[in-house]
Amino acid sequence: MLLPFGGALVVLGWLFLPLLFFGVDDSLDPAQFALLPIPRRRLIAGLSTAALAGLPALATLAATAGTVDSAARLGGPVAAVAQVLGVLTGLLLCVAVSRALTSAFATALRSRRARDLATILLAVVAASIGPAQLLLLGLINRADWDGAATVAAVLGWTPVAAPYTLGLDVMAGRLWAVPLKLLIVIGSIGALLLWWSRTIEAAMVGSAGGRTRSPKTPDPAARGPVGTLIPRWLPRSRFGALMARETRYWWRETRRRAALITLAVAGVFLPISTAFGTDGAGAGGLAVLVGAIAPIGLANQFGYEGSAYATNVLTGIPGRLEVHSRAAAHALFTVPMLVLVAVVTGFAAGNPSRVPATLGLLLATYGVGLALVLPISVAAAYALPDPTTPFALSSGGGISKALPSLGGMVGALLGSLPLVMAAYLLGPVWTWLGLFLGAAYGLAAYLLGAHLAGALLDRRTPELLAAVTTR
Repeated sequence: MLLPFGGALVVLGWLFLPLLFFGVDDSLDPAQFALLPIPRRRLIAGLSTAALAGLPALATLAATAGTVDSAARLGGPVAAVAQVLGVLTGLLLCVAVSRALTSAFATALRSRRARDLATILLAVVAASIGPAQLLLLGLINRADWDGAATVAAVLGWTPVAAPYTLGLDVMAGRLWAVPLKLLIVIGSIGALLLWWSRTIEAAMVGSAGGRTRSPKTPDPAARGPVGTLIPRWLPRSRFGALMARETRYWWRETRRRAALITLAVAGVFLPISTAFGTDGAGAGGLAVLVGAIAPIGLANQFGYEGSAYATNVLTGIPGRLEVHSRAAAHALFTVPMLVLVAVVTGFAAGNPSRVPATLGLLLATYGVGLALVLPISVAAAYALPDPTTPFALSSGGGISKALPSLGGMVGALLGSLPLVMAAYLLGPVWTWLGLFLGAAYGLAAYLLGAHLAGALLDRRTPELLAAVTTR
């Protein structure tokens, strides 16, 4: 029953992983052969042969060859022969789908935006391994195996799993299904090769998957330097400029992006895995913990910039404006995550009515955390090693530097206790009341903390710049 799922996972891996690792190895990039007079069919045959001789194909062949031995032991020689055909055609399908897809979107995958997105997705996959294991264990404990068998049977008739179920069909006495599934797989391979042949020339000259500017789409250069740097939805002011800069930093700077990815993975997967593993008990508590963890990314926000913060010092930006713009840019990414965490937690725990109250508690915890973390980011800032220099070393004292952040997280949890007690005492009355009171509580706490942090920043600007400058 699990074999169709495993086969589908292999094919889907060949579908998505080449998109993530595109550009790592350019030896099979069609653009490398653009100046060579090679016919299309010969080029496709050569690229396919080279892909089949590569380590990914050999590793896939070695991993799936074990199914042949199982088919031989359980179904005899006929099942083994059928499984051999399935393994070989499955490998051809994997290579065809990966080459066809990367060729079709070659130009788009070479862009800066695609590389940034691939980096984010790869980091999400890496950070999700542990939570995904917890989620998988919870799903296994609560699985409906009869329903899973039905899904596996249907999946076995799709191109992604059909080649790996030929031996199972022979063992079950369904010899008639073998030629039909082979026809499905061979037809899919043929369609992919046809698609590949149609797009390979465009990939060679650099127009495959690329985007052309619509006549109605204005040229960014025509908007001027201010319009190019500041999105349309932000005001044309110092606040808008600062928030636009911080938004770009959070999206593109490696260390800030890693903090957002960690928050997203912890916020989404941990409550879900807890809900599936414990029948919903504890999922709400973990969701509130996410609200306390969220502001930690701002605990050393000035340390991310280092000596570049001198530009802000020279331009004389007021402290409160600096703090508000940075917090707004962080909230632009964090608040949607908190909404998603509240929704996912409520539905995963089987109690959607808890979503408004959970969201209110998350917003309150996040606001209290900001109120504590923002002054900490001014008073306890420290320099970070240069990420572009491989020989850069940390100055040490990691535990002592992390203590203020840990204190801010604990303080956020303690600060949200009044709302937790109110939710416990009022029960269903707190469902929607908690959303509005929680948001107001968090906003009031944030405004107080931002006011204190801005005043502190005005007094300690030279000391802050000296603290974040790498010596």
